[in-house]
Amino acid sequence: MSSTDTSRYSVPGLERGLRILTEFTRETPVLAAPELARRLDVPRTTVFRLLVTLESLGFVEKASNGREYQLGTAVLKLGFEYLASLALTELGRPILEQLRDELNYSANLVIRDGREVVYVQKAAAGSIFTSSVHIGTRLPAHATVLGRVLLSHHGLHALRALYPEEQLKPYGRHTPASTEALYQLLKADKERGYVIADGFFESNISTIAAPVFKQGGEVAAALGVTVPEAKIPESQRQTLIDKVVAAAAQLSECLDYRAPASTARHAG
Repeated sequence: MSSTDTSRYSVPGLERGLRILTEFTRETPVLAAPELARRLDVPRTTVFRLLVTLESLGFVEKASNGREYQLGTAVLKLGFEYLASLALTELGRPILEQLRDELNYSANLVIRDGREVVYVQKAAAGSIFTSSVHIGTRLPAHATVLGRVLLSHHGLHALRALYPEEQLKPYGRHTPASTEALYQLLKADKERGYVIADGFFESNISTIAAPVFKQGGEVAAALGVTVPEAKIPESQRQTLIDKVVAAAAQLSECLDYRAPASTARHAG
C-alpha cells in the first residue's frame, strides 16, 4: 500500500490513542493529560476524550493521585499474548532451562526493538543473586552484551541510520562512545560468533551470549547466560562459551536455520 493510500485509510483517533500509550515509559510511567497534549501537539479536550476511552478499555488507569494516568492491565495482557504467540519463546524455553540446569546460571533470550533489547524468555537460576531483569525488561542495545549480539550483523550504514548522533549515551565505562566505535566492536563480535564480557553493562555482572538465526540467516534473537560476578573465572570461560554457542545453534535449528557448510564457528 502506498503512502497516499495509507494516509487515506488511516484513522487519526486510533493513531493518537496508540501514540498516547507509547508515551508511557520506564522513565515516565505516570503522565497527566496536559503533558500528553503537549507531547502529541493536540488539544487537551481531545487527549481527555482519548484517555477516557482508553481507561474504559483498561489500557490506562488513574494514578494514586487521581490526576495523572498510568498504563493499565490490558496493555500487560497484550504484551503477554504477543510473547505467547512467538514460536521463538516457546521453542527457547526448554533450551534455556537445560542451559541453566547445566551451568547453574540464569539464561535469557532477547529480541531487538529499535534501539533496545527486550527480554522475551528467561530461566532463572536458584541462587541468592536476584537479577533485576524479567520478561519485558528493556535495555539499551548499544550498551549491553546481548544488544551487541543482536546488532553484530549490522553494517556501518545501517548502524548510522539507527544511531545518527555523534556520541552514544554512556551507561558505564565500557559503553562505546560513538557509532564507529560500536561498529568496530560488532565486527569482532560477528567474526568470533559470540560475545563474552566482564562487567560490560553492570560492573558486578558478566555475560556470555550468542546469536540465534532464523531461516533466512538474519539474527532473530540473542541467547545468553548471566554470571553474577565482576569477572568470569578463567576455568569456566571456555565451558560457558561452548554451552551458550551450542544452545544458540540448537534454537537456530528449531527456527529452520541451517548454517552454511563453509561456516566454521570457533571459540576462544
